[in-house]
Amino acid sequence: MKKALKIVGYVVVVAMVAIAAGIIYLQYAFPNVDAAPNISVDRTAAQIERGRYLANHVAVCIDCHSTRDFSRLAAPPVPGTFGKGGDRFDHSLGFPGTFYAKNITSDKETGIGTWTDGEVYRAITRGVSKDGEPLFPVMPYKSYSQLTTEDAYAIVAYIRTLAPIKHKVPESDPDFPMNLILRTMPSNDTPPAFDKTALNDDLAYGKYLVTVGGCGDCHTPQDKGAPVAGKFMAGGMAFTFPNGAVLRSANITPDKGTGIGTWSEDAFVKRFKTYADEKATAKQLAPGDFQTLMPWKMYAGMKEEDLRAIYKYLMSLEPNRNKVTRFTPAKS
Repeated sequence: MKKALKIVGYVVVVAMVAIAAGIIYLQYAFPNVDAAPNISVDRTAAQIERGRYLANHVAVCIDCHSTRDFSRLAAPPVPGTFGKGGDRFDHSLGFPGTFYAKNITSDKETGIGTWTDGEVYRAITRGVSKDGEPLFPVMPYKSYSQLTTEDAYAIVAYIRTLAPIKHKVPESDPDFPMNLILRTMPSNDTPPAFDKTALNDDLAYGKYLVTVGGCGDCHTPQDKGAPVAGKFMAGGMAFTFPNGAVLRSANITPDKGTGIGTWSEDAFVKRFKTYADEKATAKQLAPGDFQTLMPWKMYAGMKEEDLRAIYKYLMSLEPNRNKVTRFTPAKS
């Protein structure tokens, strides 16, 4: 019996040592990404304007990195808070921990005022902070990694123009084992799939905008953090609000029964442009009213020709019959 207990004890010790060694390895060997490139991004007026457009109306970086007014439909960003960070993603929304959008203004104490252009670029396209720590992919760096170099640089140039806001954002706190898994997510193995010279075609450019906009991240249902096979853009991904209400993303495949297959191109454009009117998001919501995380106010600023390119791409997808109950109010 004593011999058996010694063997069991030995096995337990070996297992604990192996686990500890694995944790140490993950802690120090990852994220396994290249050092931030030594770049200095041009800040021409045209470059900054392109970045402003992308960050506000396509990739919508400003949406999460600002204070959103959830008392109004689509929770538009509050003026004067652009870039200050603090948007919280926690267990109530189904996240494995508590994560915060960082302050990306030029404040040197609480923002990214001390970051190099290369460090900002690496964070956007590789998901690694200035100090080499991984960012949780609610910041869709996998999608942003597909930005053309020119567009990624343009976003960096625009972010550099954000007025400094002194606002200290809490550190993110992933649950175990997500704190270890998270370290393995950033990678160098995602080269851009789009060539700038090939984006003159509306269909190709529409695909590009949908990709770098991260549309598939919300409109494709997921299982344990991975997209469900065969359900690309079929909707149904659930988002639970703190009050218990549940929002589900829409099916945006061209299925005529459950998707957008009956929508005309003009109707698609109008759906976005409706929210350019301040009245569309001005009403204060009452308990039980429909609420959405879709940043309609920001997407309303997208160029009409870009929306038409997106429509063309979405209509080229395989129709996917998937009926979605869009919203379930909180129980009173």
